[in-house]
Amino acid sequence: MRLTSLFAGVVASLAITTVAQARDQISIVGSSTVYPFATIVAEKFGQSSGFKTPVIESTGTGGGMKLFCKGVGVEHPDVTNASRAMKSSEAKLCANAGVEFQEFIVGNDGIAFSNSLSGQSFKISIAHIAAALAATLPYQGSNLANESTNGLKTWDQVDSYVAKQTGQALAGLPNIPVSIMVPPPTSGTRDAMGELFMKNGWKKLGLKGNGYKKLREDGAAIEVGENDSLIIEKLAADQNMFGIFGYSFFDQNRDKVQASVLDGVDLNFENIASYKYPGARPLFFYVKKAHVGVIPGMKEFINEFVSEKAMGLDGYLFPAGLVPLSEDDFAKQVSARNSL
Repeated sequence: MRLTSLFAGVVASLAITTVAQARDQISIVGSSTVYPFATIVAEKFGQSSGFKTPVIESTGTGGGMKLFCKGVGVEHPDVTNASRAMKSSEAKLCANAGVEFQEFIVGNDGIAFSNSLSGQSFKISIAHIAAALAATLPYQGSNLANESTNGLKTWDQVDSYVAKQTGQALAGLPNIPVSIMVPPPTSGTRDAMGELFMKNGWKKLGLKGNGYKKLREDGAAIEVGENDSLIIEKLAADQNMFGIFGYSFFDQNRDKVQASVLDGVDLNFENIASYKYPGARPLFFYVKKAHVGVIPGMKEFINEFVSEKAMGLDGYLFPAGLVPLSEDDFAKQVSARNSL
């Protein structure tokens, strides 16, 4: 048993040594939402640390997890960004490949339900979003089947359905087609949307079961890639279209788009920090422990990212749209950083 353990340790050591000899630049993959924050940190790090600027790819949270958890070695990334926590299935992939990791929470974010500034301002419930996007929807009109194809084609129809289901007053939504750009399945924002908007909105509608999990395929829900800047351009060009993406992209494009008020709460810094906003969520990055101290600059990059000068209220990521952690939560990240 001891010889087996010793052999495994030697193999792992040789693998890491190969990584160090073959690569002197940090490799980062993952979330398109965290991407701009990680890019800013990487650029600051490259300018001041004496190490090369890390290479960052926007692969989406799910795509990043797959790459990150494949193993240890030159062909595998050192860090993955995520707009949701790692899933148990992903943690299992990492464990099976011998990948030990450290989780860090970068800060807070809010998912925007947004449209063009030239479009109508929406003050709705997350129940409206769930009703607009679900592939199947019970109790439409005289159809009392437990489950039927979503036939709500316009926002005023969605409004009437929600009012009937919840007993709320009509929101005064217009007679325009439901057209919503949604993140792809590889996106952490898609997962967060499923939990925060769809699942919770489903409950507000008084519905049971998992009907919220599958989105419409009739053209009302438009699956787009990880390029959030392209979503902004499409929204600006079509006043009747909506899009779902992170707060930082909304914040940086207030001259082009507006965010809907959800359940009576505005999308802003204070409401995300307090988690009053129904789409508030934390952002993450994961570090491969075996690469720390081996890939040049790993420890120093983590120190740069998990710092007051980057993540704090007066830090350089705040103007980019990152909502800082509470003092207690930040202290936990510093403790995790120091443990590496």
